[in-house]
Amino acid sequence: MAEQSKNYRYSTNHQVVVDADTRLVVLLGRPLPGNRNDCRAWAGSGAKDAVGKTVTIADGGYRGTGLVIPHRRRSADEELPDWKQAHNKSHRQVRARVDHVFTRMKTWKISRDCRLRGDGVHHAMRGVARLHNLNLAGQANRPPCGR
Repeated sequence: MAEQSKNYRYSTNHQVVVDADTRLVVLLGRPLPGNRNDCRAWAGSGAKDAVGKTVTIADGGYRGTGLVIPHRRRSADEELPDWKQAHNKSHRQVRARVDHVFTRMKTWKISRDCRLRGDGVHHAMRGVARLHNLNLAGQANRPPCGR
C-alpha cells in the first residue's frame, strides 16, 4: 500500500473527515499510496461518495473538488476584498481544530511505525480513530478538576 513520496519515505494517504464542533472523527476513507495527489485521494478513497452533498471544508490542496477551500489571490500584487479575508479567517479557525485532531491521531505509535500489509493500515487507522473518539467521549463525562 505504501509508496515512496516526495521526501523519499514510504507513506500512505488517508482521507479523514472530522466534525469541527465535537472534534470526533466521522469518516475514514480507504488508504491510498502516499504519492497520490490529495484531489485524487479524495475521490479514490471513497470519502467523496460517503460525504455526498454535505458542505465540507478543506485546505488549498483540494482545488476543483467542490470542497470549500480558502480564497486565493490571482496575483501577488492583488489584495483580497474584506469579505474574502473574513471568510479565510473563519476557515483558518475551523481548520485549526481539525488539524489538531490530525496531530493527535498521528501521535499514536501504531500510525507512526505502521508496517502492516494489506488492509492492516486501514484497520490500524480505524482503531486509532475509534480510540480518539472514545477518549473525547470520556473527557466529556469527567467532572471538572478539583471535585
